[in-house]
Amino acid sequence: MQRQQFTTNFAALLTMSGAAIGLGNIWRFPYMMGSYGGSAFLLVYLLFMILLAIPTLSAEWALGRRAQGGTVSAFILAYGEKRGRVLGYLLVAGMVMASSYYLVIIGNVGYMTAYAMLMGFGGDNNARFLEGLGNGPFQYGISVLLLGAILGVAYRGLNDGIEKVSKLFVPFFFLVILYLIFITFQLEGAAEKMTEFLRPDFSQLGAKSVFAALGQAAFSIGLGGLIMLVYGSYLSPDAPLLKGAFATALTDTSAALLAALFIFPAILVFGISPETGPTLLFETLPHLFLQMEGGRVIGALFMLALFLMAFLSGLAALEVVITSISDDADFNGFTRNRTIVVFGSIQTLVMLVPALTPSAIATMDLIFGSGMQSLGSALALIGLTWCLGKSTVVAEFGSGAVTDWLYFWLRWVVPFAILAIIGLTFI
Repeated sequence: MQRQQFTTNFAALLTMSGAAIGLGNIWRFPYMMGSYGGSAFLLVYLLFMILLAIPTLSAEWALGRRAQGGTVSAFILAYGEKRGRVLGYLLVAGMVMASSYYLVIIGNVGYMTAYAMLMGFGGDNNARFLEGLGNGPFQYGISVLLLGAILGVAYRGLNDGIEKVSKLFVPFFFLVILYLIFITFQLEGAAEKMTEFLRPDFSQLGAKSVFAALGQAAFSIGLGGLIMLVYGSYLSPDAPLLKGAFATALTDTSAALLAALFIFPAILVFGISPETGPTLLFETLPHLFLQMEGGRVIGALFMLALFLMAFLSGLAALEVVITSISDDADFNGFTRNRTIVVFGSIQTLVMLVPALTPSAIATMDLIFGSGMQSLGSALALIGLTWCLGKSTVVAEFGSGAVTDWLYFWLRWVVPFAILAIIGLTFI
């Protein structure tokens, strides 16, 4: 059966952007920026995005398009049948584990969205909200419903499922966040406080901040030899990889900056510290919405936009597993529909751990998120440049001085930078 492709380059951009943005940019980026040096962190992050993330993204697309398959097929092409299949299934198993806690977190966001719409925050509502958030079985039930919705979209395939929801959700997110920025800058003193916050203070920029910016650049765009590799296999043969990678990175970074432009002026006006950290979303923002005029509507809109983008990134994560396993059906006997049913059942069981033991999420994220996905990205680059070689890179990117530079950079610099990220993360 012929492999599906994105209908247009614009549809590909929206789908890639939906996969990349997710919680990494709307939740993680603002608190990382607030905690690690403000606009000084932002400048270093942008530098790493250009030097590290964009070349790696284009390389993962190239490997996926070359293999015309998911992670398992791509690693078999690069490393040979025996080693490639072992590495591919190892990374897919890591994605199953990472998806388990990520779906629980998206379920938390869905719960917060519904609560903001139906109940609002303030008074006894805040206590009831936190009580529900800490109710493991209840949050597990929400996560199972979310899993069913995502698998329903995946069942419809690329063009009728993933593309269609991406075309709706991504534009909606940008419209909502632009409206919220407009509302926020109507607050007295918002522009002045934001201008002061954006003034770079490089004295706050230590080694930890630089490492945080490096990790965020790799994390935010969805690198890992998994999501972007699979979506790369859906690109048409004439789709420009570097141009597409720049466009995706621009959309991805724009989403992060727009979220920051909504959150920071508001919290600064109301005297909330930008260094709140990971609790910024679930504990700080409800207090913010409570203080803002029209905060219930503003909070509901923001949470809905956040939930829809998180849904797309969760969909991308599950698509990795479904595609990678079903593409190897000649070996394992799993068609796409059978994979959806079996994998959905396994995922339902695995989600019990992070849902009922939230303290396990940090450890799972370190191993299966930061660790295995960074390793997967490095292995994808090594497979493309060291195993398949320059001829494959030229075939995917075209010949010329830019490709020569890109090949050198992807072969000798980026894989070792990513491996350094892994080492520093665990240290």
